[in-house]
Amino acid sequence: MNTKVWVVDDRANLSTSYPHISQAAQLLRENEVVAFPTETVYGLGANAFSDEAVRKIYEAKGRPSDNPLIVHIASKSKLDEIAKDIPDYAYKLINEYWPGPLTLILPKKGKLLSTIVTAGLDTVGVRMPDHPIALSLIREADVPIAAPSANRSGKPSPTQASHVYHDLNGKISGIVDGGATGVGVESTVLDCSTAVPTILRPGGITKEQLEAIIGEVKIDQALVEEGHAPKSPGMKYTHYAPNAPVVVVKGSLEFLQKVINKHQSEGKKVGVLTTMENVNQLEADTIIPCGSRADLPSVAAQLYDGLRKFDKEDIDIIISESFPQEGVGEAIMNRLLKAAGNNFIFEQ
Repeated sequence: MNTKVWVVDDRANLSTSYPHISQAAQLLRENEVVAFPTETVYGLGANAFSDEAVRKIYEAKGRPSDNPLIVHIASKSKLDEIAKDIPDYAYKLINEYWPGPLTLILPKKGKLLSTIVTAGLDTVGVRMPDHPIALSLIREADVPIAAPSANRSGKPSPTQASHVYHDLNGKISGIVDGGATGVGVESTVLDCSTAVPTILRPGGITKEQLEAIIGEVKIDQALVEEGHAPKSPGMKYTHYAPNAPVVVVKGSLEFLQKVINKHQSEGKKVGVLTTMENVNQLEADTIIPCGSRADLPSVAAQLYDGLRKFDKEDIDIIISESFPQEGVGEAIMNRLLKAAGNNFIFEQ
């Protein structure tokens, strides 16, 4: 398959007549798969009403079919086509955070959606991305778009079109290149089908921000316990992992250096994922920065690109510093620990 790449560099002039958007939307209407940028990461989009189209997402990604997909819409009015029994507090969040990096899990309506999208569940995850290219593409396609991250399953999510091309060239019909994404980690997923709204995946909207609008919000135990049926992407299987194994270290810089030294003494080439503040404070075979510790959103924005850069280096193991598990730090640590298979070392 020839994967076409369209570069869209004029966001201010986007419209349904924009030729690249029109071409990509036509492919979506023909049940082909197209990658596109959102404010979080690049998504791998297909017609959410078509079993044929959605199967192509799973085939391209190599993704297990029991892992549900998020449906993307470009208008709040489209929500009623695919969801029902929407609680009042969900509308408060929609008014506050849509478009934006917030996915709501709601009771599924009718039989229009492909059952493959929801992995057989009676709920569906829906969001409205805050990106002009994504919104223009969805409007032009005129169907809801199922879209997980546009990477091979298990690998770091793509924040640049080049990441998508590396993983999926020849496996999908096209890539809309809109430059680097902003938030850098996937949307927050909030289950609105439970008695108390429950975060299934931390992301760009924090627990504190949600509670400021609607009151109590819980963290789902499936984030830390196995054996739960996934209602959301990212709750099952290894995710976000580069080629080399990852170890997350919590402790002082001195302790972090000791962990590095230990692995080097065993003959391993060590890569370190750290922040700008610590780049010159550590010694290893390869050191890659991912933002500033004083600015956690910058870490989130650069996290996946940093992990991917290690695949180009001759290393045997990646050591990462840890981050405060508050605000967007909760999402950063969720992704890091997924990448590490929960391999977490604490300073005693």
